[in-house]
Amino acid sequence: MPCAFSMISGRRVEQEKVTDALPRFGRVDLTADPPPVPEGLRFPMWLKPALSYSSELAFGVEDEEEFRKAAAEIRDGIARVGRPFEHVLDRVDLPPEMDGVGGQVCLAEESLTGIQVAVEGYVHQGEVTVYGTLDSIDYPGSPCFLRHQYPSALPPDVVARLHDVTRRVMTRIGFDSATFSVEYFYDPGTQQVSLLEINPRHSQSHAELFQYVDGVPNHHCMIALALGTDPAMPHRQGEYAMAAKWYYRWFTDGAVRAVPSPEDIARIEREIPGVRVHVIPEAGQRLSGLSQQDSYSYEVAHIFTGGDDEEDLRRKFDRCVAALGLAIDEPGEGPHA
Repeated sequence: MPCAFSMISGRRVEQEKVTDALPRFGRVDLTADPPPVPEGLRFPMWLKPALSYSSELAFGVEDEEEFRKAAAEIRDGIARVGRPFEHVLDRVDLPPEMDGVGGQVCLAEESLTGIQVAVEGYVHQGEVTVYGTLDSIDYPGSPCFLRHQYPSALPPDVVARLHDVTRRVMTRIGFDSATFSVEYFYDPGTQQVSLLEINPRHSQSHAELFQYVDGVPNHHCMIALALGTDPAMPHRQGEYAMAAKWYYRWFTDGAVRAVPSPEDIARIEREIPGVRVHVIPEAGQRLSGLSQQDSYSYEVAHIFTGGDDEEDLRRKFDRCVAALGLAIDEPGEGPHA
């Protein structure tokens, strides 16, 4: 019988396989010195904690030297999220395959190529409903997100395949009475779909996008499930045809010299319809002191845009960046050097 794998424990679980659309992966033994590369995996690959968010402590590695360096950084930082989660695990009855695994687990997975896409939905009384598919676009030449965009620009037949895999996987794992967000890569050259990860929750980063396009944020489904009411989302009842969450990033450390005031932000949001802005650092703060950042950049602002099409979204983002007036002194520059 074909087998599925537990992506946390790395142990074989005897179940009928519902998909092989996933990268090769393995658990990294952080107690070993140095940690060995999991058997059967090839470079390039990604190392990351199984429990994390915002790509914190996720590293792309090309060889064993980079593997060891990344594993050491993950070992030093994995407890920040993993240790509190172990207090939750201590209070629930875990299945046998999770015995002794704990919350501080590091995974290695072979790198994927193509377009990253997220499928959001919920399971209610055993029935899987998908309500949205979003594209995630990186900065050119970087693994860091530039924007999430809704709805997906992928062809309808590809979106249908993603929905089919999602329904089968969420049914197989027995997920129920909650929302989810499943991330994939789609390679247009090979037509291959690969499942990257399952998030047992909806994405708060996508909330404004659903409100712009469908009329309500995706929080609606989780709240409805908790209240026992109909979790169905409205469809295309929002003000805009498309929406995006943009990540305005800085790729070197620096000290923040100037940020827009609340009045400045309110003015920008009035002057550019369909825009919301959240600036992250404060004046005088060093970017390396920001929490919850990925391994390659610093988020300095989140900019949400609703518009008629992708070009409209891009124009609004560019206008916002120009209007914000963020000033950051890089090392060797300005009074904070």
